[in-house]
Amino acid sequence: MIQVLTKRSDFLAANRGLRNARPGFVLLTRPNGGQGIRYGVTVTKKIGNAVVRNRMKRRFRELLRAALPERGLPHHDHVLIGRSGGVERNFDTMAEELDRALARARDGKSDPRRSSRPRRGNRKGAAK
Repeated sequence: MIQVLTKRSDFLAANRGLRNARPGFVLLTRPNGGQGIRYGVTVTKKIGNAVVRNRMKRRFRELLRAALPERGLPHHDHVLIGRSGGVERNFDTMAEELDRALARARDGKSDPRRSSRPRRGNRKGAAK
């Protein structure tokens, strides 16, 4: 049975797992110690207003419900993080991207982590 992640600690734990980025979303996967297949969705306010965020979450939930029973990783948590532009993407294209991201996660492959260095440009205290 597929369960929904509700605790913040589960989302934070998934962030320490494998990360596969696609144009419309980022898929995080992490073993959960035999608790079955679980999933969660998160979309930040940077994406848009509440209507846009809710639409994106509904699309993500439907993508996950369709893909996870057959192609999900057993005993793993799956978290989809929305990216800007993801709400306008074609649903079938996103389904294919999710399949590829799940295949990479199944193979143990992950995208490189972003560094913790501060970003360039417009830094406080920088010489002018």
